[in-house]
Amino acid sequence: MKDKNPLSPHIQIYSWHISSLVSISHRITGILNIIIVTLICFWIAFLFFGNTSYELLQKFFDTYFGKFLITGTVWSFSFQILSEVRHIFFDLGYGFELKTSNITGLLVIFGSFFLTILILMQNLFI
Repeated sequence: MKDKNPLSPHIQIYSWHISSLVSISHRITGILNIIIVTLICFWIAFLFFGNTSYELLQKFFDTYFGKFLITGTVWSFSFQILSEVRHIFFDLGYGFELKTSNITGLLVIFGSFFLTILILMQNLFI
């Protein structure tokens, strides 16, 4: 006997909005940031194994993939910080209007790229 209940909607039926994109990205970057912080702890722990282990990691960070990883890390933390600030305002009861929510979502997205460029450019001049 077949079940006659309708199937619940899934991701292919819903239309994408800025808020849903920021919400999903916020969760993904949160998980990534936990992994990144763990890797940073291992990177610091390599100092205890001597200069050769640490120099190996430094050489890795000088490759294109290493620089891409650093850039992605900076973007991930920038996005997470701005998204958390947005959620603080939501917790205080502000920003639930559709227009405000879309504007703050765009500010989080473009602001994270701007912060990433700003941080990486500052690193070049130090």
